[in-house]
Amino acid sequence: MDTGARTFVRRADAVSITDKRLLKGARARETALRRAVDIASLDGLDDVSFGRLATDTGMSKAGIQTLFRSKEVLQLATIDYAREMFIDEVIRPAREAAPGVDRLRSLIEHWIDYAKTPLFEGGCFRVANIARFDSKPGTIRDALLRNQQEWLDTIGKELRNAVASHEIAELDIDLAVFQIDSVLCAANTALRLGDEDVIAKVRRTVENLLNTA
Repeated sequence: MDTGARTFVRRADAVSITDKRLLKGARARETALRRAVDIASLDGLDDVSFGRLATDTGMSKAGIQTLFRSKEVLQLATIDYAREMFIDEVIRPAREAAPGVDRLRSLIEHWIDYAKTPLFEGGCFRVANIARFDSKPGTIRDALLRNQQEWLDTIGKELRNAVASHEIAELDIDLAVFQIDSVLCAANTALRLGDEDVIAKVRRTVENLLNTA
């Protein structure tokens, strides 16, 4: 084998090793974050730590710390991961429905499935954590509030679409969004307490709001 060929083989091997390490790192990160979102939904983001994740996943504490560097970085990554899971479970599937009333109803139905299943062990990630940080200024609070506003904007957008297409009459969008979100937050708590009758109340509340509008 000539020198050029040997060099090519060495480079190919190096690329293969690098790819395997990247894949291993991505899988470790996925494992850590999947457990982290469940811990945060059950016990809050304050309990998401290198030590807790090491105990729960069987990974090394040092390995997890290498992936995330600091507890704050880990908590922010947990928030982002939970956001992506929520989008995949609730928002993205609802996009198949027509904008306006149909998509709003689809959002509500997918949210019900998300909370009832539940996607996270402790129920809605947002509800479980935002109250813990609403009086604690900082990057964690800011990230949670961004996610909250994104969800409220999603609801508001479909209400505006419904008004624009004359599916419903003019209404106070901000108030309607507040009412829907309040009912969903209350429903999450009721579901955690075993009250599945609340699902019918959620649907009835939303339909009453649309019919009134």
